[in-house]
Amino acid sequence: MEQCGLMTATPSPSTSAAPRPAPQPRSAFRHFSSIPTRWLDNDAYGHINNVVYYSYFDTVVNRYLIEAGVLDVARSPVIGLVVETHCNYFASLAFPQTVDAGLRVAHLGASSVRYEIGLYGAGEALTAACGHFVHVYVDRETRRPAALPSALIHTLQGLL
Repeated sequence: MEQCGLMTATPSPSTSAAPRPAPQPRSAFRHFSSIPTRWLDNDAYGHINNVVYYSYFDTVVNRYLIEAGVLDVARSPVIGLVVETHCNYFASLAFPQTVDAGLRVAHLGASSVRYEIGLYGAGEALTAACGHFVHVYVDRETRRPAALPSALIHTLQGLL
């Protein structure tokens, strides 16, 4: 599977640079969730501030897990902690747009998951931003790595 944002652009034969990030189509993602933007999401330049994109990433992943019944924020004995994030930006988003967040799982490990997220302006065919974050799942009390619960694995396999 290609990494989020590294789909099609390749270096020219005369360079040895890594592929350039490229926006992705909606077909690259398995699940979608709509997120309304807020007035406070915009920055002084009139578009969504870069840090807010990470909030959208968190929202789509955790909403999916809660709605699937595999995350109880207050009581789940195993919880996911974000240990890595990344985002490539291709087009501006701004209030009052609705953002469509696409979600897929790129890697499902013994105690970690790499989620990839594509953010689209409503009705747009290509990502305005694309990125990932990695959850390492830990025991809620000890904060030591823990095996992914079987219900979580089953749920996430549908996003691979």
